Amino acid sequence: MAIPAFTLASRLRAGETVFSGWCGLPYPLIAETLGRDGFAAVTVESQHGLWDVNGILAGIAAIRQGGAAPLVRVPFGDFALVSRVLDFGAEGVIAPMINTPADARALAAAAKFPPIGERSWGPHRATTLAGLTDQSIYLREANDHIVTLAMIETRIALQNFDAIIATPGIDGFFLGPSDLSIALSDGKTLDPLSKDVERELDKLIAATQRAKKISGAYCHSAERAVALAKRGVKFLAVSSDLAMLRAGAAAAMKVLKG
Repeated sequence: MAIPAFTLASRLRAGETVFSGWCGLPYPLIAETLGRDGFAAVTVESQHGLWDVNGILAGIAAIRQGGAAPLVRVPFGDFALVSRVLDFGAEGVIAPMINTPADARALAAAAKFPPIGERSWGPHRATTLAGLTDQSIYLREANDHIVTLAMIETRIALQNFDAIIATPGIDGFFLGPSDLSIALSDGKTLDPLSKDVERELDKLIAATQRAKKISGAYCHSAERAVALAKRGVKFLAVSSDLAMLRAGAAAAMKVLKG
């Protein structure tokens, strides 16, 4: 028996392309609105965004109320928060700087129940939001319905990628294009569309397809998301709430100033 309210994993494993909103501003209403306006998923950005734990708790519920699947990008190395946001009802986690097989195993341990991982029990808010009165269903099904994405952002991660993507409990990768561009240029350049990043992304997509797992990436624009979808990336975070707000304001000011 599946968890009917959790749709993200099944959609991705069926080969569907999923576009996600990206929220750094700590306001659940914004996250909910992105879901209501058509994004199939919305990611709460708690690494560089402004969310605290109480905000994440409210944001996950708001995203689900808006009809989208909630995910959270956790801060670097915060595997304890991985388990908490899943307990809050997130359907997926994105973890930055997964550089080694040991990092991948630590992420999987926090995100998956035994026998795959070591996640402890306490998903009371998650089961409430999912409408599950029998919590044993969540225990049986959660490992298959939680999407765990390892961010690839460094030279070391590229070198270890085959081992990372093969780690039990890691469902796919998520490209951090800006950080990877900094790493590949030895700190000289910030260019998420550089030829070096594009070359490595093609390799990552091919290796992930061989492993039968999920390719993901952050995209600065809708146009970039569409282009990467055509290359086989299945989970695409599109722009950000702040960028969309600024773009809307800039467009309005252009008209107002003539």
